[in-house]
Amino acid sequence: MNKILISLLTLLLFTSCGSFQAKRVDASESDEKAMEITDQWVQGDTERVVTEILKNISEHKGFKRYLRKSGKTPTVFIGEVKNLTSEAYFPINDINDEFLNEISASGDFILVDAASRENILKEITYQNDGMVDPATAKNIGRQVGADVMIFGNVYMKPATRDGKTIKQYSINIRMTNIESGLEVLRTRAKLSKFSEQSGSGW
Repeated sequence: MNKILISLLTLLLFTSCGSFQAKRVDASESDEKAMEITDQWVQGDTERVVTEILKNISEHKGFKRYLRKSGKTPTVFIGEVKNLTSEAYFPINDINDEFLNEISASGDFILVDAASRENILKEITYQNDGMVDPATAKNIGRQVGADVMIFGNVYMKPATRDGKTIKQYSINIRMTNIESGLEVLRTRAKLSKFSEQSGSGW
């Protein structure tokens, strides 16, 4: 009897190991598949909220008023969007990168390269220390200053009861006029994730 049981278990083990399949899927299908195995933040969530935020910015009355008054394409410094959720592994870098990429792709702003500013300053300083032909050296003080700064925070409020969990995320973005210190706009995108855990696990 024990031999039969061991044989059945062995057969089941090999069958389950042999059933693994993998395939490439598009972003939409990947998002749906992710929801079957995790309630964590995924790439589709990042793309969804960034798209909503950019739409909110373009339609914001305060931003439209600022554009009419300035009469030019704003030069923007993108500050850090900070993770203020309780999730240590929340992919905040993905949100920052996606936000930068989409801001750039929109063509509605001129971006100040904040990440490279320190390295650029070092290179300009080196060029003006007599190590580079003065005819080709770049001058200090010629960088373009930003008109506005964008920064924000991500919050998450969880609620759990009877194996059911809902996570309510809020991605808050602010744009401030650097010269005057006045707020140009404030907007946010919300996203909720619901999950239910059975008695035997997910």
